[in-house]
Amino acid sequence: MTDSTVLAPEDRKIVTLARATRVRNGVPEGAAVRDDNGRTYVAGTVALPSLRLSALRTAVAMAVASGATSLEAAAVVSEAESLSDDDLAAVRDLGGAATAVLLAGVDGEVRARLTAG
Repeated sequence: MTDSTVLAPEDRKIVTLARATRVRNGVPEGAAVRDDNGRTYVAGTVALPSLRLSALRTAVAMAVASGATSLEAAAVVSEAESLSDDDLAAVRDLGGAATAVLLAGVDGEVRARLTAG
């Protein structure tokens, strides 16, 4: 477990946004990404019969659809203990291998700090 109190304010913000999205939408995961201009994009899990996307891949897709060309950081709030390779690949595709990815529990406490690489 990582001490969430040592997070930079910008990182705390994306964790908070991801957590709020998860709760507000009643979905298994919430995610938020920050682009290189400081804009944030939030999303929850998409679970339709014809379309299934994790919250993180949805947030990355929203960033791309809004014109983002790079990412600085991402955060996921989930009960899961790890992130899928596909989730990390989506972040890496837009932000590069060194992009920070925070995985927090449903309580908002950061459990892991990863890179997309």
